[in-house]
Amino acid sequence: MIIAIDGGVASGKSAVGRRVAQKLGLPFIDSGLMYRAITRLAAQRGIDPHDSSAVTALAEATEIRIDGERVWADGVELTEGIYDADYADALPVVSAIPGVRHELVERQRKMARAGGVMAGRDIGTVVFPDADYKFFLVASLDEKVRRRAAQYERRGEQADEEAMRKEVELRDRVDTNRPVAPLRPAPDAMIIDTDNLELDEVVERIVSRVRS
Repeated sequence: MIIAIDGGVASGKSAVGRRVAQKLGLPFIDSGLMYRAITRLAAQRGIDPHDSSAVTALAEATEIRIDGERVWADGVELTEGIYDADYADALPVVSAIPGVRHELVERQRKMARAGGVMAGRDIGTVVFPDADYKFFLVASLDEKVRRRAAQYERRGEQADEEAMRKEVELRDRVDTNRPVAPLRPAPDAMIIDTDNLELDEVVERIVSRVRS
């Protein structure tokens, strides 16, 4: 069974996907961690995120492993700091590179070959267009900023909400308008507005739909 959970920045897809997987006894894969790992490696190695050839070569040569919320690249754990604001501007640039997406999509398909819950932005449209169940989470900009700020605070980091608002707006705009695998719900996806729902309520809607 493949369950695809897509959505924009801070829509709650990763947190929801993780709990859905736990309730259904399935593996969970957060595809976004793969793009974050490549973005961070590129920065560490001084690779310009706009150099599509160099970043694609990096993605092709790097072994990435994901386990829940943790991520490794070539055996080195990158989990700590993977959400740092330092990489916010480069992330949508790297994520839009066709070669990078092609490489990581193939790996995502292999990871979930035996089934699972996968969260991302193009899981139901590109990675697994034939997924058994597809969900697309949406939220207002105010709610996204609130969630992102809470996420930073849980990690003990200071939250600049105005900067976050600009980051969220930019990321969603870039992801929606990119020519390769744009952010959009699959035609057969169940769209869930999460604004006035608690995390467990969103999880229950998805689990109930699957079990029914």
